[in-house]
Amino acid sequence: MELIDGKKISEEIKLELKEKVAKLKEQGKEATLAVIQVGQDPASSIYVKNKKKACEYIGVGSVSYELSENTTEEKLLSIIDELNERSDITGILVQLPLPKHIDEDKVIKRIDPKKDVDGFHVENVGALVVGEEGFVSCTPNGVIQLLKRSNVDITGKHAVIIGRSNIVGKPMALLMLRENATVTVCHSKTKNLKEICKEADILIVAMGKPRFVDHEYIKEGAVVIDVGIHRDENNKICGDVNFDDVKEHTSKITPVPGGVGPMTIAMLMYNVVSAIED
Repeated sequence: MELIDGKKISEEIKLELKEKVAKLKEQGKEATLAVIQVGQDPASSIYVKNKKKACEYIGVGSVSYELSENTTEEKLLSIIDELNERSDITGILVQLPLPKHIDEDKVIKRIDPKKDVDGFHVENVGALVVGEEGFVSCTPNGVIQLLKRSNVDITGKHAVIIGRSNIVGKPMALLMLRENATVTVCHSKTKNLKEICKEADILIVAMGKPRFVDHEYIKEGAVVIDVGIHRDENNKICGDVNFDDVKEHTSKITPVPGGVGPMTIAMLMYNVVSAIED
């Protein structure tokens, strides 16, 4: 069993991006990410802080808007409109989740697709479906990098994905197809989940249930990627996979924390930089 070290791989990517940013600056190309946070959700605040730190590290600018919980939808949309117009802003990110009175879908659709570094805009999702250029959402793209940089050959492998969300499950399936895997997507209504998972050469778990997947779901020697993140009853961070029960049955596995998590921000930085490469 080999541990896939997301921390190490994300550092490699950020270092590559740092060098790229320095070269782009010599050509007079600069990137600036605008991050908008509405309210003070503690997890969101940590993510925003980490995004700013990553920008600083690779050498791109960041502008942040910290808005109060009761900010109106209209106010938020007008800030997005203004950022869409600004030529110095190359990427726009609205930290999710948003307060209940704001329509997330409307907000995502308002961002200029060429600045949608989260890859959530319907135009970027559509581009992924038909195999055209566009921003790809960061977590699934991070999983692809984890696999490739850990020398996992994806071509021809049976990849099973548990979860069908717009942010992870669906784009993950499309990306694995693009890498020539044979893909099965499972979800809460799937029958015989255990049996299907046992056929996976690569199992990607993004279901949102702490330590749900145990060794009975694993084919011997499979590669297991755990996208989940939770705090258990002892306030300890864990994933969707019961790591201790599963690890000895795998050839490679991601830990939680330190697996997929750090990759999400690395791939966000990748998107921010690619926005100025053309």
